[in-house]
Amino acid sequence: FLQSSQTMKNLSLFLAHFISLAYCFIENQSLAVRGIKSIHAKPPIKMQGDPSPILTLDKANKYCESLYETRRRPTRTVWAGNVPIGSEHKIALQTMTTTDTNDVKATIDQVMRCADAGADLVRITVQGKREAIAAGKIRDGLFKLGYQTPLVADIHFQPKVALMVADAFEKIRINPGNFVDGRKTFKEMVYESQEEFDADIPVIAKELEPLVIKCRDLGRAMRIGTNHGSLSARVLSFYGDTPRGMVESAVEFAKICRGLDYHNFVFSMKASNPLVMVQAYRLLAAEQYKLGWDYPLHLGVTEAGEGEDGRMKSAIGIGSLLQDGLGDTIRVSLTEDPEFEIEPCRTLAGIGRAKANDVEACKRVPTFVETKRNFESFSRRRGDLPWQRESDKIDVRGFLHRDGSVLAQVDLSEFKSPDRLYKKLGCKLAVGMPFKDVATVDSILLREIPSADDKVARTALRRLLEVGVGVIAPIETLRQNPLPNSVAIVDLDEYCLAGGKVDLPEGAIRTVISVKGTESEEALLALSKAEAIFGLFSVPDGVSRIHASRRVFEHLEKFESTLPIIHHMVFPAYSKLSNDQFILTIGSEVGAALVDGQGDGVLIEAHGMDLDSLRLTSFGLLQGSRMRNTKTEYVSCPSCGRTLFDLQEVTQQIQEKTGHLPGVSVAIMGCIVNGVGEMADADFGYVGGAPGKVDLYVGKEVVKRGIPNELACDALIDLIKQNGRWKEKEEEEEMAEVVVA
Repeated sequence: FLQSSQTMKNLSLFLAHFISLAYCFIENQSLAVRGIKSIHAKPPIKMQGDPSPILTLDKANKYCESLYETRRRPTRTVWAGNVPIGSEHKIALQTMTTTDTNDVKATIDQVMRCADAGADLVRITVQGKREAIAAGKIRDGLFKLGYQTPLVADIHFQPKVALMVADAFEKIRINPGNFVDGRKTFKEMVYESQEEFDADIPVIAKELEPLVIKCRDLGRAMRIGTNHGSLSARVLSFYGDTPRGMVESAVEFAKICRGLDYHNFVFSMKASNPLVMVQAYRLLAAEQYKLGWDYPLHLGVTEAGEGEDGRMKSAIGIGSLLQDGLGDTIRVSLTEDPEFEIEPCRTLAGIGRAKANDVEACKRVPTFVETKRNFESFSRRRGDLPWQRESDKIDVRGFLHRDGSVLAQVDLSEFKSPDRLYKKLGCKLAVGMPFKDVATVDSILLREIPSADDKVARTALRRLLEVGVGVIAPIETLRQNPLPNSVAIVDLDEYCLAGGKVDLPEGAIRTVISVKGTESEEALLALSKAEAIFGLFSVPDGVSRIHASRRVFEHLEKFESTLPIIHHMVFPAYSKLSNDQFILTIGSEVGAALVDGQGDGVLIEAHGMDLDSLRLTSFGLLQGSRMRNTKTEYVSCPSCGRTLFDLQEVTQQIQEKTGHLPGVSVAIMGCIVNGVGEMADADFGYVGGAPGKVDLYVGKEVVKRGIPNELACDALIDLIKQNGRWKEKEEEEEMAEVVVA
């Protein structure tokens, strides 16, 4: 009976695949008749009577199980050794060694540290035949020491090496961008039709089939892992450097695997840009739904970097997808020792598990139908900046920022030392007066108002207002203690009860509307018409933030409102969280909305956390979401056995010398294996070209080769200067140590 059921399932998949191919053939013929050369611009398929939740206006595409709750996408189980990967199992945690693979002992030791830290799988680079031979010794050595942890061979450029290492390792990772095409030349090819593009598939199949057959016969797993930065010249020429090209590159390889009755594989769609990464995975999931496939997904933001920034980028990308129910195994790629990647992995997996289990939180979001958000192409909803009135005594236009705003809650105790407060808010000082800088908080929230006779605090507030820092406070607080030029926070329900005509307290000049996302549709209509400078999105405990957020933005789009929305999160028990938990939670919760362009800024309250640190974290969230750049952006690979210099040391050295260049992005790559395309977002590249030597890039073009390691950092600075992107560090004015008791 089981065999019969499986046969029927295989027959169904075959028929679905055949129908899909037939449709593509018919459509290509139609396009050719109309004189259209490319299939990319084809109109969406129209489908009638599809009961599943839909997202885009074509009523056809589906990328997750539900738009209204976190429900894991059902997948088959893929086995990597003794580790199952798929929706019926816990999310598997991965990392990758940084040792020289030929150093068998060092690699074994590092794998054991990773396994002891909780890694379910460990990836090892295998770049040549020598490393493939070492791989066998590593596998045997670990078995003898009692470690059954499955090993994953990281393969680029070398089909023959992949065949060798499949004898030893439980899983093989191949990159469709360079498995057949070899080292990237960025040679532009011209394809006049889909048929011409597909004509290369037999060449790909010839190289891939021996590995597929071997993995099938030995029971090995495979990851078809596309990287945004290493798409083949062939794919780049036809699809461009796009998420769609990433998907098509992987699907092409998967069809070859399926043609040989091999199904023990997973997909990945990695990019250093979290927005590109999220879009690519969603497109891949949608393609699998369309084809009737159920292969698991390995999630990761590649070249995320180190420290807080690396964790934030990973949380934005991985955390967003986990809340969509996508992802069966994850890696947080950090420029740190590999065992330190496991705890962030575990935290993110825990966030995803908690979201999937908390069905009641989703049910507390009132029913709505999502039609405006489009996962297939990114666009940012931009709210209007505060408007200036003739009667205004201060400039209110700086209360928000066009590229994304950071707000901060300030306790009364901070006003005891105004100069220190100005610094914590990111102001620069000139003759003791605060001025806005590139990373200054745009507005502050006061839970309490300084008394009228507190001249120090009142003067500090006046000076902040004079340089464009907004001051907002709850309306009841302002009624009890008025503050000139302040902004009153009004709850949306209270605003509706007042018929949209709230009497402002003395001194208040504008309103902010606090919205929970659970209000009635009528209330959200009133919000869309409110003459407020922004909405403050504050979700009650026990309500799914991302789904309530999507409901609010759906209605604002529906009512054609341009009201800015600031995401507000409160951590009353910050001291009970690790720093990793704090960063990863913020990135997952707020980042999940920002990757869809839904949100104009952030206000994070964490009682007990230093105000300056909280400000920097908030700006890090915006920069990781590709909104507001306030510091140098680094694309830094996590290191592996291919790395040609001490990546952690060099990264720290470069950051110390170039970290004061907001708007400048620098890629620091241990080697060029992922292609210079991974530096697509970077202005400058610092890349290991040979042992002891570094190549420097401007964009994708190499401009200097073979620079000795000890001279390369200074050469990078010279290159930045030559391109007019350098500025000297500004000297900071000494703070006056005046503290009011």
